[in-house]
Order: sequence, then structure tokens, then C-alpha cells
Amino acid sequence: MIAVELGASRVDEAIRVVRALGAHRYLAGRLHLIHAFAFAAMPRQPNDLLAGPKTWANGLLSDGLVDPASRDECLWRRGSDAELAAVLEAFWAPGAPSRAAREALRLLLARHGLTAADHAPFDESVEFDIHPLLIDAGWELLPLSRLDPTRHAGAIGAFSDPLAFASAAFEEATAIPSPIHLFELPALGPNELLRGADDDGALVQPLVVWAQGNDTYLDYIVRGIRRAAKL
Repeated sequence: MIAVELGASRVDEAIRVVRALGAHRYLAGRLHLIHAFAFAAMPRQPNDLLAGPKTWANGLLSDGLVDPASRDECLWRRGSDAELAAVLEAFWAPGAPSRAAREALRLLLARHGLTAADHAPFDESVEFDIHPLLIDAGWELLPLSRLDPTRHAGAIGAFSDPLAFASAAFEEATAIPSPIHLFELPALGPNELLRGADDDGALVQPLVVWAQGNDTYLDYIVRGIRRAAKL
């Protein structure tokens, strides 16, 4: 996978990127796993998009059937694009609500014998050591062979000529294993949610999205995401 910097250096920009990643016509699906700690740390609000996930998280953490400090898969819940954006905003946006969410997360971690590691946020060299992994989010793109000549004319036209696209689609279709085109957020653990942004709304480092797939195809979609996110 390659790291793609989308130009988002502030929280509002990062949230727009996350929304744009899930709102284009080349999307095949998404898988966002969000830990119970992340949901449980946020206070309830009127007409709350996350009311259901919070109820689930509080019930799971209190029923005694799962060790909250473990790596049990039951501790993660599949989230929508809107829920993912709301969770990130709840921890990173400037203001008292996010400070309260971060303090609640610190208390939850301490209650279960867990602490944020001392590495810098977004350090990809320790990605596989993050515990607990609080957010694991990614989007899969349509394979080239499933692009519609009318609906997806933009990406098809990004190739140098029709033969180049046909060749890339054939290569993909005959490859074993079949390649997958996707975007993933960095692995987000306690450090990233607690220290990923400062009180002025600046990320500690620009948001990087990890990408895999055909370079021409990915580049076209990245340019569209930047436009949609107003970057």
C-alpha cells in the first residue's frame, strides 16, 4: 500500500475527506470497525446519531461477558460513514465536548488497565502493536472490469486511451489473486484519538490515507476526493 496525503491538516478538513471517501460513484463497499470504548466515551446528546452505538457499547462493557481489555472481536461494531465521521469529530473537534470525550476515554482505559502508548500519534511503524485498536476503517472500490462506460466515464477516460484501460482491466481480471482497489485510514488507537489534534483544531500531522490498486484509477479518485473535500 502507498501513503496518499490529501492535504487535510485540520480536523474539519479531515472530516470532509472521510465523508468524501464514502460518497463517490466508484465505491464497492466499506468496512469500518469502531471499538466499544470509542462509543462509550462520548456523552449522550439530543437527537444523537450515535445513541444506538453508545447503548450497545455501554451494555457490552458492563455485562461481564467480554473482557474489555482483551482483543475479543465482539468489542468492535461495524459503523457507517456518518458514524465514523461523528466519532472522529467527537474526539478531535475543538471545544469542551471533545475534551470531555477524551477524558472519558482516558478513564475507561485506566479502569481496564490500559494506557495510551508513548509513541507519537499516527506512527505507522507501530500500527500492528496498537491496543486497543479503536478505529479500523476502509473503503473498497469497484474493480475496473465493473466500471460502466457511462456512469464511470471519468475514471475510464483518465487512462491514456481505451486500449490502456482495456489492458489494465484484462490484467486485473486475469490476475491470481485478483487485485483489490481500496483506501484505508491509518490505524487509530488511544494515542490518535487522545492526541491526534490540538485544541485549535489542527491535526498533529496531515492526514494520510493508505491506498492500494491501479495507480491511474486511484489518482483519478483521489483528485475527486480532494475536490469534494474542498482541498
